[in-house]
Amino acid sequence: MPDITKSVVEAAPEAAEAPENAPQAVKPEKARSLWGDAWQDLRRNWIFIVSAVLIVLLLTITFFPGWFTSASPTYGDLANHYLQKPKYGKVFSPEWLGYDQQGRSVYARLIYGARVSIAVGFGTTVVVTLVGGLVGMVAGYFGGIVDSLLSRVADVFFGIPFLLGTMVVLNSFVDRTTWVVIGALSVFGWTQVARVMRGAVITTKQADYVQAAKALGASTTRILFRHILPNTMAPVIVVATISLGVYIGAEATLSFLGLGLNGVSWGNDISDGGDQIRIAQWIMLYPSIMLSVTVLAFIMLGEAVRNALDPKSR
Repeated sequence: MPDITKSVVEAAPEAAEAPENAPQAVKPEKARSLWGDAWQDLRRNWIFIVSAVLIVLLLTITFFPGWFTSASPTYGDLANHYLQKPKYGKVFSPEWLGYDQQGRSVYARLIYGARVSIAVGFGTTVVVTLVGGLVGMVAGYFGGIVDSLLSRVADVFFGIPFLLGTMVVLNSFVDRTTWVVIGALSVFGWTQVARVMRGAVITTKQADYVQAAKALGASTTRILFRHILPNTMAPVIVVATISLGVYIGAEATLSFLGLGLNGVSWGNDISDGGDQIRIAQWIMLYPSIMLSVTVLAFIMLGEAVRNALDPKSR
């Protein structure tokens, strides 16, 4: 009688050797999260790429203005540079974009003016997002009288015209620093973020994972910041990104009206150039172009992020 055990053992190595052309097992693709899927969409979106490149360039100018010009934005030479026309052949030099009525380099003021506009835009966006997000999250989660009270307060601020209210606040300050302008813009800018966050929280708190966390005895703080906040940030990020460009334009508008920062600013330069528009158009032209490009870059970025984070828009 043949030894069956020995035959099976000898045949095992041969059976273990798979043929060369045998199909390999396909591993299932790992499911991407909302943020991972959004990043994949953004990488293929030319609007996001263009706006991101512009914003990186603007941030580089903001933090390292000395890389782009060695001239002082406040030094003026009336004897030699009064309303001197641009010399376009001298790229990146102080006389490249001409001089203003005080003999100051328009190019140098263009570079250093980016610091003020970007600082006000980012600072206001951070304050508005924190205040509005917290108010909206509390109102949407607790509901009832808390929701009614906070919603009525938001309605009061929302009913005041944004620029008009900011002008009234800034008019009461003699020394309008960067923080004063940020605070004035934030007082009337948090309501939109609060409304968006409130709606997102009302929808999210009905989800099964939130109800399960409540049943397991999780604290309110843990539910808000561990389960609700990460799942409601997408619409808030979209609103904040678009609003950043709006705040930069608002700061320039206030400076143009004489209620902005006391210093180098695109709005101040546009206002100063308005008096010389007939004989020296370059004083007003280049700050206006820089401001428009900056606002457009952040609005384009916000639109790209909105399309990536909102699957219903596809």
